[in-house]
Amino acid sequence: MSYTYAVTPAAMFEDRFEQFVALGVPRTDVEAMRGAISDMWSDTPGGWVFEWSRLAKRHLDGDQPFLAALAYGCAKFPCLANEAKRRALANQVTSYLTAAPGFPVKFERRFVAVPFVGATTTLPVHLYSVSGRFDQAPVLLISGGVDTWKMDIHRLCVTFAERLGVTVLAFDQPGTGENQAALVIEADEIVLGLAQEARTIGNGKVAHFGLSFGANYSAMTGLLGAVDAAVVLGGPIDRAFAKEALEKLPYGMPDIVSNAMGFDHQPTMQEFVSAAGKLSRRALLEQTGNAPMLVINGENDYFVPQSDTLVFDGRLRTVAHLIPDAGHCARSKLPDVMSLVFRWLPEQIGAPERGSQSRNNPN
Repeated sequence: MSYTYAVTPAAMFEDRFEQFVALGVPRTDVEAMRGAISDMWSDTPGGWVFEWSRLAKRHLDGDQPFLAALAYGCAKFPCLANEAKRRALANQVTSYLTAAPGFPVKFERRFVAVPFVGATTTLPVHLYSVSGRFDQAPVLLISGGVDTWKMDIHRLCVTFAERLGVTVLAFDQPGTGENQAALVIEADEIVLGLAQEARTIGNGKVAHFGLSFGANYSAMTGLLGAVDAAVVLGGPIDRAFAKEALEKLPYGMPDIVSNAMGFDHQPTMQEFVSAAGKLSRRALLEQTGNAPMLVINGENDYFVPQSDTLVFDGRLRTVAHLIPDAGHCARSKLPDVMSLVFRWLPEQIGAPERGSQSRNNPN
């Protein structure tokens, strides 16, 4: 179930231009797309999917499948609200797998069966490792945002594999990408199943790094003690789901989340608040017994209130940081954020920092 909604390409580029560049899309490509696109949903000249897909095809013709995968990733942004967006995702998968032999780390696409509401669901996951010996290292689960999915955060996955020598397992959170379950509280079972499966894939140690909405899930696995360590970067945890916060969300974000939650129509604010509120982790915050946790965000995040980071301050085995002069996920100060993570995480899972081996390789 899905639906389109009123949002302008200009607003999307205003909000996400630098994010696209940070994901690896050449700045010149983003600038060209900003000039070429006039409609968010059509698959005709001037349409978001059409223009990004045309760019992707040019990269494929130039034997640059990784750049094509990035462009198709932008084409399917921000949600799979129509058939054109779904085709763009399928094309992204094909281009990404074509590019995989050129990645600076070993890569494997694997299908994992996990429990869900009394049955099982099969989820594609992506594994990354410097050595390719997945079973000899801790496994780091990585979940991205509600509109930034596992292939979009490729650079992050590679960096963790290289710097920590871990096996990275990247997956699409419920309601996004290739995860066909809706963004509902019952889908926690899928993520918990992945955490359990990760113990059999690697050496038994498992951590979880969550980015943006994906950090709602790393907070969940960390608070439940389902993993050995959890990093929560920019996660909506509790007050982010309050009515006063949800009413302020800009750039069509309520509709992105509503699509992920499975709405087939634009919900009323009451419907949205009711559905989103069920994703709060307040009940888990009242429990003890969490795994070691590192919780970080920018102090000027307009999506997530400061309280969703500060609520972890003083918690047992937990470190909380608000990064000054930074916004959502502290993206403008990402090197500082990653420095914190690379110092903290190895101590929790026994994965000594290795140092980057291919910082200049765009793949």
